[in-house]
Amino acid sequence: MLRILGRATSRGIVRAVQCTSTAMTHPPPGKMFSLQASLPRLPVPPLDQTLNKYLKSVRPLLSDEEFKNTEQIVQEFSKNPGPKLQTLLEHRASQEENWLSEWWMKTAYLEFRSPVTVNVSPGIVFPRQSYRDKEGQLRYAAKLIAGVLDFKLMIDNQTLPVEHMGKKPLCMTQYYKILSACRTPGKKCDSWTCYPPDQPNAPKSIIVAHNNQLFALDVYGSDGKPLSEAQIYRQLKSLVQESDQVATPVGLLTTENRSTWAKAYSELAKDKENSASLDRIKHSICVVCLDNNLPQDMSDERSVAARQMLHGGGDCLNSGNRWFDKTIQFVVGRDGISGLTYEHTSAEGPPVVMLLDHVVAYCSKNKSSGSDSPAPPTPTKLTFNLSTNIKDMIATARTQLDVLVDDVDLNVFVFNDYGKNFPKSQKMSPDSFLQNAIQLAYYRIHNEPAPHYETGTLRMFHLGRTDTIRSCSEASLEFCKAFVDANTSKEHKAELLRKAVQAHKNYTNEVIQGMGIDRHLMGLKLAAIKNGMNVPDLHMDMAYTLSTHFRMSTSQVPAHSDSVLVFGPVVPDGYGVCYNPQESQVHFGVSAFNITPETSSKNYINMLRKTLLEMRDLFQGSMNSKL
Repeated sequence: MLRILGRATSRGIVRAVQCTSTAMTHPPPGKMFSLQASLPRLPVPPLDQTLNKYLKSVRPLLSDEEFKNTEQIVQEFSKNPGPKLQTLLEHRASQEENWLSEWWMKTAYLEFRSPVTVNVSPGIVFPRQSYRDKEGQLRYAAKLIAGVLDFKLMIDNQTLPVEHMGKKPLCMTQYYKILSACRTPGKKCDSWTCYPPDQPNAPKSIIVAHNNQLFALDVYGSDGKPLSEAQIYRQLKSLVQESDQVATPVGLLTTENRSTWAKAYSELAKDKENSASLDRIKHSICVVCLDNNLPQDMSDERSVAARQMLHGGGDCLNSGNRWFDKTIQFVVGRDGISGLTYEHTSAEGPPVVMLLDHVVAYCSKNKSSGSDSPAPPTPTKLTFNLSTNIKDMIATARTQLDVLVDDVDLNVFVFNDYGKNFPKSQKMSPDSFLQNAIQLAYYRIHNEPAPHYETGTLRMFHLGRTDTIRSCSEASLEFCKAFVDANTSKEHKAELLRKAVQAHKNYTNEVIQGMGIDRHLMGLKLAAIKNGMNVPDLHMDMAYTLSTHFRMSTSQVPAHSDSVLVFGPVVPDGYGVCYNPQESQVHFGVSAFNITPETSSKNYINMLRKTLLEMRDLFQGSMNSKL
């Protein structure tokens, strides 16, 4: 059974959550958590409100007959068992500091059995660096590590400023969990462990992967201070020299189905040396992957880089030079390619992007960090004694991963005709404008609306994670139909677009205020299961299944740098779209699966580019003269 060891206090740190958990202590008060006690608890929305919103959200996806049937199911649910489940959920909310966070971590992540690679873990591409050889790669990696330690110091000392949305402070706990955390496979449910900086045994090392070999590199000297950039460089150079031969890729096991990986993990851990190596990986700050080979075709370098960050390119490239269970893995490739991949259990994109922006800015400075610390220990090579059975499991993992990699259709593009500045000039929400463009591009390709997920933050609440912004609405469908109708005037299309943008903005505001419907509906379902009741008919209805089969899975992840986050689709016949909107351009990462011939990331990108231009043209004549 899932449990929390030591409920979070008002200072805001959730202890490690897993099936069998390692406790995480509460931090001393600091600037980072100075407003944590003022954060409200996540509310349970009124039942009738959620049901009414649910019906509105599924209406554009259903025929009249289907909708009439769903209306009847919802009406019956509102009488029984809805009120009873609502009472159970409200009782849970009165007992927990966040009624959702524990359930969400378990349901969305730890119980999920598919590989975390592609299916869970996003990748982020950094701006291209100037180095072009191994020496430059190691120099940059040393500076990157120094930048990570510089950011970690702000976390350790809790000097990070509290983030705000408008005037509302946001929960800062995710920053405490993105470094020094790790996921561990379990047969039916994984575990997640975090080692916070205020514990006596806080991690002092990072794991460096090179040629599929893993090293524990202590990054603090005997005086407790971070190593200088020059010291880190020398340490990296020594371990690279020690690992000049490509080794058996034990890391490929972390790309497997979670239950399969759990079986291999259990067998690995029976050996004392293996167990010690696994513990060193878990008890580390992060992983830094020094990659070698890249595809020969580098005509679209940003897309190649994105695939390296998402999955490593397969066994023949760099997927074995990873440990996908670790929350943060920085990837430093050859020819200036770099970025990271992160295991999603700990946090959403914004805290990770804050880290990457800090690292990118740090690396752009020519000044080297600090003076040498005394007596840095030499890197420790992690050894694995591999049985015949484990070697067979690695071979299977290699085959399975290559199938997955071949199936991923991922491309990155920069739309540079305009950015946030244009919708702002028309007094429209940039995100809502882009979301309608994403929906319209899908409609123009597939001639139907898409069930459409956008990540909405709940960080205004204590221990808040996310809820779903359902971007497909009656207003967006009306706009899509009008847009493709040659008989509809440009003025009327523009009017309908404004209405669709406003509808999306309204829904977004409701979600971030804790009034979304998807987590509430999930909570009602889990309340039934936890109390020995049948899964409600509402959750078994075709409309619920259809509306949660998110063929468009999207997220806005703004960054100060020219970075872009990428992730895989959440359904076989869907798309994954992430975007970094800037003032005069937008960076997009678009994914699909080759197994479904009807979906193509390049076709979608071409349609999205065309759609964005034509949506701007709707306002020609009313556009700001500066544009």
